[in-house]
Amino acid sequence: MIDVLETVLPVFLLVGAGYGAVRARLFEAAEMGVILRFCTRIAIPTLLFAAVARLDLGETFDGRFLLSFYAGAVIAFALGWLAARYPFGRRPGESVAIGFGALFSNSILMGLPVMERAYGADALGPSFAIIAIHAPVCYLIGITAMEAARADGRGAAATAKAVVSEMSRNALTIGLGLGLAVNLTGLAPPAPVMEAAGLLGRAGLPAALFALGGTLTRYSARAGLGLSGTVTALALLVHPGIAWLLAGPVFGLAPEFVRAAVVTAAMPPGINAYLFAAMYRRGEDVAAATVLIATLAAVVTASIWLAALRAAYP
Repeated sequence: MIDVLETVLPVFLLVGAGYGAVRARLFEAAEMGVILRFCTRIAIPTLLFAAVARLDLGETFDGRFLLSFYAGAVIAFALGWLAARYPFGRRPGESVAIGFGALFSNSILMGLPVMERAYGADALGPSFAIIAIHAPVCYLIGITAMEAARADGRGAAATAKAVVSEMSRNALTIGLGLGLAVNLTGLAPPAPVMEAAGLLGRAGLPAALFALGGTLTRYSARAGLGLSGTVTALALLVHPGIAWLLAGPVFGLAPEFVRAAVVTAAMPPGINAYLFAAMYRRGEDVAAATVLIATLAAVVTASIWLAALRAAYP
């Protein structure tokens, strides 16, 4: 178990370093926001572009693998939505926003570093397959559910337009789309351009982890602790558990696919979970608390999942 903690801990220590840097007033939270925007709008989209451009699509895009991950995500989201609505008595729109925390795993900022440290850079192919459709699928589900639940919801056409608009302006989606275009056409940019993209992309993840920690200082863990804890459990335990059940015993996928499905599912909800709630101005307090609590709890739960994977797939 100690070696597993040594694998996971550096990723979370970077997050903690960013948190501590803001608390020590070495940086302002607003400055961390600027770094995070650079990472999520430029550096990481470039990383995704370069990775998807070189990806073996036929080998990594397995429908059973993607179903294993996303079925777990949807079930966790539905349970979070229902838990917020009934036992905790939150309003319909708030319940969707809160449940979104169990749907949206931090697949890029935390999933990729943990996978790379645990299994090496060559094991990231299946993770990129999840990431390639992660934001579109999650936002499609979340926005559709929100529009159906809230009293002032839009119709089907307006909802579809909102989803397309959100995705077309998302830098991560644009980076993935450009990488896919290069992959399918074979029209790769010159080698120096790809090298530069690789350098920029490699700088993105550690900087983003540090900045993520700094931005977490804006949130409090005190809001709706019972509900935040419930969504955290769904995100960190139920989602990866379902992903493993489907990818392993049900579909019998190769170990590299089971590992990628479980590790990515075991990541805490990222800031997108809070941004979704803020976009609709519903359940922001609980969403923020969930992001913070789940990030802290994932140090332990991600280590347990990795240890279990190593025991099952040595």
